Amino acid sequence: MALVEAGDVPGVLRAVGELGVEQRAAQLPELDARYEELGFPGWLELTVEQRVALAGARLGCQPTSEAAARHLHHGGRYVPPNDAWMVDVVELFPVAWRTELVARLDEQVRERSGSQRLHLVVDHIVRTTGCPMPESDYFLSGWLSSHHRATSEGVLERLRDDPLAPKLLPLVLERSSLPFTPQLLSALCAFAAEGTVDRAALVRRTFAIVADAHPTAALPYWQAVPLTGDEHARTAPERTALAEKLLTRLLQDGAPKTVTPVMTFLRALALTPAEQAPFLRDHVALLDLSSPVAAYGQEVLRELDEAGLLEEDVLSEACERVLLRPEKKLVRAQLSWLDRVARREPARAGRISVCAALAFGHPDVSVQERALTLVARHLKNPGDPVRARLRTAAAASLGPALAARAAQLLGAEAPGAGHDTGTERVTEAEVLPHPPGLRPVPGPVGTAVEVAQELAVVLADDDVVAFERALDGLVRQARLDREALSRALEPVMRRAPGVHRDCGQTDLYDVAAAVRGDEPRRLYGRPHRRISHGEAISPPGKLLMARLIEALDVIESGAQPFLLALPTHATGAVDAGVLVERVAELERARVEPAPVDLAQALLRVTLTSDESVLRAAGGLRSEAGRRLARWMREGGLPHQDSTPEKWPVADPTDAPPGPWEPVSPGPDQDVPLPPVAAAVCGTYERGRSPGGGYSLYDAYAAPYWVAQLPHHRDEVAAYAKSCVDGRMLALLAEAGGPAGYALHWQIACRLGEDRDSAVDALLVLAAQGQLDGRLLAGQLQASIRNGSSSPKRVVDALRTAAGTGAYATVWSVLEAALPALLRGTPVREAGAFLALAVECASRCAAEGPIPEVEVVAARTGSSQTVKHARLLRDVLR
Repeated sequence: MALVEAGDVPGVLRAVGELGVEQRAAQLPELDARYEELGFPGWLELTVEQRVALAGARLGCQPTSEAAARHLHHGGRYVPPNDAWMVDVVELFPVAWRTELVARLDEQVRERSGSQRLHLVVDHIVRTTGCPMPESDYFLSGWLSSHHRATSEGVLERLRDDPLAPKLLPLVLERSSLPFTPQLLSALCAFAAEGTVDRAALVRRTFAIVADAHPTAALPYWQAVPLTGDEHARTAPERTALAEKLLTRLLQDGAPKTVTPVMTFLRALALTPAEQAPFLRDHVALLDLSSPVAAYGQEVLRELDEAGLLEEDVLSEACERVLLRPEKKLVRAQLSWLDRVARREPARAGRISVCAALAFGHPDVSVQERALTLVARHLKNPGDPVRARLRTAAAASLGPALAARAAQLLGAEAPGAGHDTGTERVTEAEVLPHPPGLRPVPGPVGTAVEVAQELAVVLADDDVVAFERALDGLVRQARLDREALSRALEPVMRRAPGVHRDCGQTDLYDVAAAVRGDEPRRLYGRPHRRISHGEAISPPGKLLMARLIEALDVIESGAQPFLLALPTHATGAVDAGVLVERVAELERARVEPAPVDLAQALLRVTLTSDESVLRAAGGLRSEAGRRLARWMREGGLPHQDSTPEKWPVADPTDAPPGPWEPVSPGPDQDVPLPPVAAAVCGTYERGRSPGGGYSLYDAYAAPYWVAQLPHHRDEVAAYAKSCVDGRMLALLAEAGGPAGYALHWQIACRLGEDRDSAVDALLVLAAQGQLDGRLLAGQLQASIRNGSSSPKRVVDALRTAAGTGAYATVWSVLEAALPALLRGTPVREAGAFLALAVECASRCAAEGPIPEVEVVAARTGSSQTVKHARLLRDVLR
């Protein structure tokens, strides 16, 4: 024990070797008692040498090899970090003892799995004594794990150097529970070629591994054992079964990272057309799924067709599913397939042409042109009976740009062919959404229950109208019956909203909690109530917080019966006549309105020319009434220009590449408002960042900024800059006031980022008659040429807008943008812009040459850009 306490490992080994069996056994109780006495905390306090000395002494003092096996298997919870000590101890015993130890350990692990350390000591004994390696799964697994932590070449070389490999590797293939790696399978392929392992057993094991594995995990195993031609034929049932499972998974579709491994594995299975034939309907169904999955289904069906295993009706069905899809790559592949079929079997040219004519209805003119070219190539017989069907399809679907060519090919009169005889070109009616009018909102809440309902909406959806009605309702109902209001609010107050860095509409919860006398919310374990802590960042957040604090003061004082700033319309606007009547009612009650409430009402009032309203305002005698009358008489808050310096206002399409951010209006006017309200107008500098905008944290406050300035949407768009998201852009589009540079800039930015919201805003402005096509075109071309916007995303967004029927609107943008996009070296996706321009110009009967288009059209070559420039040139003549 003294040697153990001293950590003298060599001394312990010498002592164990010198003691007899009985003497060693006599030392064991004291050693075990010391081990148990230490426990885990005491064990950690020992040095490494003391731990090795104690562990070695306990193992060396076991009376028999069977006892030593039991001890190694489950005799110690704490062991030294390395394993050399075990080898040093067992080397003290004779060969027969060590051989017996291996046999006993094998028995132990067959009954109950042990530590991986057991394999290491057994492997040492086997290699030094020549005794047989145990053949249990545990030791085979340990032997494998000692080799397969390397590359395929490394595993192969290590196994070649191991004399145990020839005997153990065949056993490994037979044991289904043993873990395999792709590197090990690759090494086994080399051993199979040498005859060390059975190749057939290796192939069977490979199929067993991949059968239940996820495709991502299974693929490396499959690639590690390439099948020979004979094996490929013999394993047809197994490969077909795997393919069936993979197709079932693929039919569920999913993101690219989900479906790509499945398709890669299916291709690796290399099913022959005959083996693919039973899954024909599954591959047809794939054509309706995501683009990569549909492309795979198309690929297999094309192989079946080339093998003569696809019926004509199935090819027609495939065309119906693919040719109108928006992915042009898929559509082009389908048309190429049809072209090959028609070349291979000229007798089918008529039916192939009818199938190709389905693409006449594709929204992209380049696809229409490709389909028409295919029809022209294979429709040789003038009396072909399918010609009438093709004429019908062309007349119904082809745009005017290709109508003349179709008429010449099919023998029909093109639309507008009577142009020389005085018939005017046909302009399709422009389809725009109905201009969003001023949507009225319900009047003030009438009951405490209604206040609770509106508050619940605010906490769930952050709705502006619900917020304003709830805030006004708290003021009204607290004055009428505060106790009844508290009871009605109780269910809503059970779940507090999250805490944001800036003040938001959900902080109305704190006002309701104060009305009820509830404890404040807790943030990081501390009481938190924004209206008492005064936390806000952005100008709209600060104004909102000031209104909440003021509303609570009004509730506590009971002086003001209602709020002036309650909107009458969904944008946040307040009708002038209604506001005049509210101020008059307070005047009759001899109540002076709260200053922030009055400021917000002034910012929201809709100016009017109604003489009766103006006379009523002029008759007000209170200070608030006189301020309202003066505000309305002087035109309210002046509008400010957001156009950046050096922007070519005369011709925006001449703008050089650049981001061209709008200018945030500065403090250049005297607005008679409290500072917290003036800051929302951009007339109060405190809190502004050096760049003139606000931080990204303002994004939380941004949506209701529009409702605070419902008649100054362009100024809000300029102030907010990058804080504008899809939701806020929709609010800006529907708000009042001029749509100037900033709002157009926001739409231009979102067209390359958030297509749906930007297209909606563009169409709303067009419906209002506020869209400036040249301004938007100038911003778009400058952004695209600068690399700030993706041309593909922009053209996709404009195509979406045109698809609603707004061809003239989109043409007004394209007509102005094309010169800059084509000048010099055309931008990427120039062909797509031109194709869309062809469609729009044809639909709205646009005329007048564009010099830059003429230049591109005059170039040699057959690129999409040149071909579409020629089409557009012809349309505009």
